[in-house]
Amino acid sequence: MTDRGSDGATAITVSPAGGARTARPAGAPPHGLGDSLPPAEAEAKARGTFPYTADLWAEGLLWAAVLRSPHPHATIRRIDTTDAAAMPGVRAVVTHEDVGGEAGLGRQITDRPPFASELVRYHGEPVAAVAADHPETARLAAAAIVVEYEEREPVTDPEKSFEAPALHPDGNVIRHIPLRYGDPAATGEVVVEGLYRIGRQDPAPIGVESGLAVPRPDGGVEIYTATTDPHTDRDRIAACLGLTTEQVKIYVTGVPGSLGDREDLGFQLPLALLAIRTGSPVKLSATREESFLGHAHRHPTLLRYWHHADRTGKIVKVEAQLLMDAGAYADDSAEALAAAVSFAAGPYVVPNAVIDGWAVRTNNPPAGYVRGEGAMQVCAAYEGQMDRLAAQLGMDPAELRARNVLGTGDALPTGQTVTCPAPVAELLAAVREAPLPALPKDGPVEDWLLPGGPEGAGEPGAVRRGVGYALGMVHMLGAEGADEVSTATVKVEGTVATVLCAAVETGQGFATLARQIVQDVLGVEEVHVAPVDTDQPPAGPGGRGRHTWVSGGAVERAAKMVRTQLLQPLAAKFGMSAELLSIADGKITSYDGVLSTTVAEALEGKELWATAQCRPHPTEPLDASGQGDAFVGLAFAALRAVVDVDAELGSVRVVEVSVAQDVGRVLNPRQLRARIEAGVVQGVGAALTEHLRVVRGEVRRPDLAGYPLPTALDAPDVRIVKLIEERDVVAPFGAKAASAVPVVVAPAAVAAAVRAATGRPVNRLPIRPQSAVVGP
Repeated sequence: MTDRGSDGATAITVSPAGGARTARPAGAPPHGLGDSLPPAEAEAKARGTFPYTADLWAEGLLWAAVLRSPHPHATIRRIDTTDAAAMPGVRAVVTHEDVGGEAGLGRQITDRPPFASELVRYHGEPVAAVAADHPETARLAAAAIVVEYEEREPVTDPEKSFEAPALHPDGNVIRHIPLRYGDPAATGEVVVEGLYRIGRQDPAPIGVESGLAVPRPDGGVEIYTATTDPHTDRDRIAACLGLTTEQVKIYVTGVPGSLGDREDLGFQLPLALLAIRTGSPVKLSATREESFLGHAHRHPTLLRYWHHADRTGKIVKVEAQLLMDAGAYADDSAEALAAAVSFAAGPYVVPNAVIDGWAVRTNNPPAGYVRGEGAMQVCAAYEGQMDRLAAQLGMDPAELRARNVLGTGDALPTGQTVTCPAPVAELLAAVREAPLPALPKDGPVEDWLLPGGPEGAGEPGAVRRGVGYALGMVHMLGAEGADEVSTATVKVEGTVATVLCAAVETGQGFATLARQIVQDVLGVEEVHVAPVDTDQPPAGPGGRGRHTWVSGGAVERAAKMVRTQLLQPLAAKFGMSAELLSIADGKITSYDGVLSTTVAEALEGKELWATAQCRPHPTEPLDASGQGDAFVGLAFAALRAVVDVDAELGSVRVVEVSVAQDVGRVLNPRQLRARIEAGVVQGVGAALTEHLRVVRGEVRRPDLAGYPLPTALDAPDVRIVKLIEERDVVAPFGAKAASAVPVVVAPAAVAAAVRAATGRPVNRLPIRPQSAVVGP
């Protein structure tokens, strides 16, 4: 079965395991699950009229600016705000002395203070904030604050963090996981060793952080911002300011891009504090530099591997040492480390494993949640090991992978049995069988088709083509005992339905999915999703397919409860059970055809509503040996990358990436295609260009000129060759996370292709030109 957009985009091929979908009349508008319903806000975004936080305004608005540390590690001897406070137009200056309460709430280890007090622990840490009547006045006032620093030697090498003086009262080691599985003493006939380094990728949202805080008459505050986890933020802000949670309300505005956590406590708290202090609305919009300095990045990771195998290529044991640089604060590092250690052997059958993982503090910028955290770093390493092992055995790299793939019923090195569908062998076969792109023909070649582009293109004769394969996996939802629950309310009045759920639409498509669910269950066309605020019950943070699973599940359950309210009176009239009535194409019919009416007629004059929760089955923390059923579900993908490499210059062009992915069920074909393509491009960025440079703890060039994102010319052709719809029976709708898996696997596939083209080891991401040069 295929879906092709009206623009003639690449077709999606769906495995027959998904079954047939009900055909809709030709020309009918998209409706319900399985159709490509467009986002409700698509036209407004295309026209530039969709409101984001940066567009908000309020009467009597003040502007905020934050003073950040220029040093990665220093003692604060004195903070003098006198000159700043005396400047005309300045209404308030706040520091750590204005913050009370405790910030240790929420899903993360919260060891990061809103403002530095005695110590600054990273370059860009907030020290003070100012509110003034003009944004330039606020910036000048922040610059006028006098801070006397005594610089300290920064700890920037995570390997030296173990022996360095404590950077935090909790020590330098955030977490150590010593995983032991099978026989630790087992050895193979063939052993390959590799050392890998993964760089500091930034989420780099297209829209930088922005927020507006408005004081309340009860002494509280309302905050308008693009957070992805409003209830946790509300609880932390209330705790820091000594307020009740009822005194803090967060309204979620349009989210201008989110590949990780957005506006955090260090951004929202100064806003709230300044609004309360001045009694006026206060707005803060970050510059691009402040955005790079303020939010969390992907964990830079050092990985040492030893793969043991027999002469036929079967893996005997995997040994690994993983060291994640958490930066100055813990944030999501313990969770990222659990994913890295658990998936360190990849989607392969590994009977024995000895894996040690550490997350440590340094004076580098803080690392946190970025899509595919933990899994992406280890994927690049274990796939590099598979290429090394294939070379050592003289075997085709794809064939080696095929001999070791994981399947349903196999066990992870954590001891957890894979109970969900795991069609890894089928995914690999699909990308192996896909036709390769044509080689450039003899004759003139357009500059942009050569590695390096128009400004850096070399000679066509120096270009070598490489093909590389990679397999990878991610977990869905939270892990290790996290309470994953979401609540939703569905209301129907007349023929209009409204969904209330605090799941934030970050671009992942939840708002569209919620509309499709209600259309499917209730047969109504007009469905609205209410804006998110903290007066609604919590739905938890986004990421890892969470809102598709738990929030979508809550919407479905609430819609089904409303459906029962609608159908029961009709069924009672005819002396039958409501289960004998069906809703399709806006009509309600009985099994025997006796009852037939429209949904609109049945809803006339009625107002129905229901609230429901969805909570997946529980998980458990990893034990002292790294064992435990830590994950709710898993998703897999196989990618094949084709690259052209200039062997003299080391420049790389990704020609094509073929994707075969385990999706469970396709809920919105066009939206799914967009998510996969976007994930591949983000992964290509991690492979080739994206690395936030930090030298002795100082961020260099924190702007989009110094941090090159992939452009349209860098994006490869993405061919989705197969989507396997083998539903996970424990998941609502049977769907799986879609966006993170290509992000995780694409960098490894690109690196494998560059290895194939050059014969070089390629053990560092992003790939530097000198790593791809062939010859002396």
